[in-house]
Formats: sequence, C-alpha cells, structure tokens
Amino acid sequence: MALHGLTLLSLFPSSQHHPTTAAAATNGASLSPPPSLPSPSHLQPSIRFKPKSKFCSAGRLRSSSSAVPAALAQSTKPIKLTYLEGNSWLWDLGGVNILVDPILVGNLDFGQPWLFDGAKKILKKFKLQDLPELDCLLITQSLDDHCHVKTLTPLSKMLPGLPVISTPNAEAILSKLFKNVTYLEPGQSIDVEVKDGGMVNVCATAGPILGPPWQRPENGYIVESGQSHLTVYYEPHCVYDRSFLQNYQAHIVITPVIKQLLPAFTLVSGQEDAVQLAKLLKAKYIVPMKNGDLDTKGIITSILYDVGTTESFKELLSRELPNVRVLEPTPGIPIEIPVASVVS
Repeated sequence: MALHGLTLLSLFPSSQHHPTTAAAATNGASLSPPPSLPSPSHLQPSIRFKPKSKFCSAGRLRSSSSAVPAALAQSTKPIKLTYLEGNSWLWDLGGVNILVDPILVGNLDFGQPWLFDGAKKILKKFKLQDLPELDCLLITQSLDDHCHVKTLTPLSKMLPGLPVISTPNAEAILSKLFKNVTYLEPGQSIDVEVKDGGMVNVCATAGPILGPPWQRPENGYIVESGQSHLTVYYEPHCVYDRSFLQNYQAHIVITPVIKQLLPAFTLVSGQEDAVQLAKLLKAKYIVPMKNGDLDTKGIITSILYDVGTTESFKELLSRELPNVRVLEPTPGIPIEIPVASVVS
C-alpha cells in the first residue's frame, strides 16, 4: 500500500542551545518493500507517519493523571519493554512494536576488534528472525554501538520498507540501507500510526555531542503511547540537555545508572546524574540498563572502568525520590507495566 510522505516540524530558532538545520529529511514515501525483495510475513510493517506542523509540545507530552480516564487506563493493555543487552531494546507500546538500537548479528567491535570486541552474555542465539512483527526502528546515535551496520544490513534486506526514525548523524549509513528514513533533530516530533489504530508520538531530545562542541548532538527520545498518553524517555548515555527536558515529563525513564569511564573522559554517565534525570522528568519508574555488561576484549578494555552499581544507584534514588520504583530488566524477558499503575 502506497502511503503519503511526511512534513516534519519547524526547528528551534537559532537562540536555542542546540542549533539545527532548516529541515529534516525523509527518504522515500513508500513503506512497502519491492516485490523482488520478499521478507518474512510476520515482520512486515503496516504503518504510516502522520505529518506534524509544530514543535514537540510540552503540553502534549506532559501527560497528567487527570487526562486519562480510569476505565481507559484499566482497559489498555500493558506496555512491554524487552532488553536485548547492550543498547538494544524491543518495546511494545500500545500495540506499536519498536526496535531500538539493535545489535543482533555478530559482536560489537566498531570495525576494529583488536581495539574493542563485545559479545552478549545471555542472548547469544537471538536472531533477527526471532523478532516479532516490527512497526518502527529507532536509532539514537550514529556510532556502531547504536547504528550497528552488521545488524542493519541484513535487517534492511528483510525489511527494506521498515520505517526508521533516526538522528541525522546516521544518514550516511541509513540512506544506503532503508527506503523510508525520517531524521529528527532535537525538538522535532512525529506521529507513527499502525493499521490497527495503534499510535505513538516520537519526540527527539538532545543527547551527547560526539566530537567538537559545534557538532550536532545525538538523540534521545520521548515516546508517547496513543490514548493512554503514557510516556517513555530513552537516552543510552545518561547525557541530556536540562533546559530542554525541564519542559517535559516521562512516566518511565530508561537510562544507564552505572558510569563507564576512560581516563579523563566519561563514556556513559549514571548514578547521581540518573537520579537528577528521574527528578527532572518526574518519573514513576526507572528501568536501568547495563549497556557495558558484555563479554569484552581488546586494548581499550584495559583502561575502561565502571563507577557505581545498580545497588548504589538505588540507594541514591531512595534518598531523593523514595516513591520512584526501579524495574531491573532481565535480557529477553519483557517487563510488563500496567498503564493504570502509571497514569491513573
């Protein structure tokens, strides 16, 4: 089925902390793979992007308990968050299946296994073919631990029309693989609708700057689920723009809580920064990810070290936000969160 293209939001004015370009891009309008490239029927997407014409709306994404009738919250099926190790996730948000930063083919080695090579500890046999029907692919960053070429290349052959939402920093990689890529700058959002009426709104937020200070930041995302207005925040380095996020709320925050450091450089933040993130977003749940918990080898592993633990994070959190619950994921096992427990 041929679908309409989309028009993205206006961008921040130049006075904002993170200046952006004049428009976001989309590659192609058709969401159906060509007949010459068949793919497994259970993975085929049936989705459309709904155009937006304004910034991410703080009022729209800041859902309140009064906005969701109790009967609706009770009848809405729970959301499911499945951790796939590393930075990879599979989310079921109101019937919309979103694959996030997948690494499902081979190890993580950035093309230089002598420098770093990371293998999953638990989901070693999980394959692309084990995924459910996908509605959307979400990419936060342009580096291989988020935009994993060894995974995305075969995935694009299976699902060339899979809708992708990404940081513009990954355009050089994704434009060669997928037909329908939407690049969101921080402050832009888009609605994603599927055939059975499910819908999410995806709003890009500012993540880390991987390079000189003038470089475009990578992305985090606030994803709002359909009628329930339940919101999930995700950024895999625990790096965020406080001035941007202070206008928003997220019921569920997915973030690293264990810091990963190199000499004189923080690769991944966490601990007290994760507590402040939860406070800033008025979170009800924290889902801590252990994106450094891999079987690793290579030169860089000798100087890479962790600071803090999940338990030390819980202690910090309990002092400042005693009512926020921590839900620790087990790789491959969905965390089910009833909508009523979050928004009612």
